[in-house]
Amino acid sequence: MRIVLPLYPNFTALDAIGPYEVLSRLPGAETVFAAVEPGPVTTDTGALTVLAETALADITECDVVVVPGGPGCVAAGQDAAYTGWLAAVHPTTRWTASVCSGSLLLGAAGILDGLPATSHWAVTDTLPLFGATPTPRRTVFTGKIVTAAGVASGIDMALALAAELTDRETAESLQLFIEYDPQPPFDTGSPAKAPAEMVERVRERVLSEA
Repeated sequence: MRIVLPLYPNFTALDAIGPYEVLSRLPGAETVFAAVEPGPVTTDTGALTVLAETALADITECDVVVVPGGPGCVAAGQDAAYTGWLAAVHPTTRWTASVCSGSLLLGAAGILDGLPATSHWAVTDTLPLFGATPTPRRTVFTGKIVTAAGVASGIDMALALAAELTDRETAESLQLFIEYDPQPPFDTGSPAKAPAEMVERVRERVLSEA
C-alpha cells in the first residue's frame, strides 16, 4: 500500500507528520514524501525541513494521497505541476485526503467540485471558490475523498482512514500505540469555544501568513 504525502514550501509540519505517524504504521504501508522538486522542503516556521526523496512526476499512481495545508498552499495552488499531479493521480487512488488548508489544493485541482468539505476554520469560506460546500465537521468523508479541519485534526482523520484501509481493531491499536488520548489544558480549540476577540486575532494571523 503506497501512501504519498505531496509537500511544498511552507507547509505546516503537523498536517503531514500527524497522519504520517498513523498511516506509516499500517501493515504493508510504504510512505513516500514527495515534491515537485525532490530535496529538503521547509515548513512554515522555517525551522524544520522534511526530505522529499521523490519527484511527484515520478509517481503515476498510489493508494492514498494526503495533502497537507499551510501558508504555502496559496503558491502551491498556483503551481500547475503540483495541482496537475493531484488531478492526474486522484483517479488512481483508493483514498484522496487533505488536512487543514490542503483542501484548497484539492479544490484547485478540481477534485472538490460539488462536494462537501472542511478546512481550517479561518479559510473555510474560501471553499466555495472551488465549487465545494463548507461544513464545520472535523472530518468529512465523501466517496473516496476525505477532508480534515485544522492541523491537529489530521490525526483524527488518519485514524478513521486507517480503519477504512484495514479494520477498526487495527486503527484502535494504532491510537493506543501513539497514545493519542487528547486532554488539552485549555478549551479554546475551536472558534465556537474561544473568546470572540481571540478568534479574530488568530484569524488575522492565519490570513496574514497565507
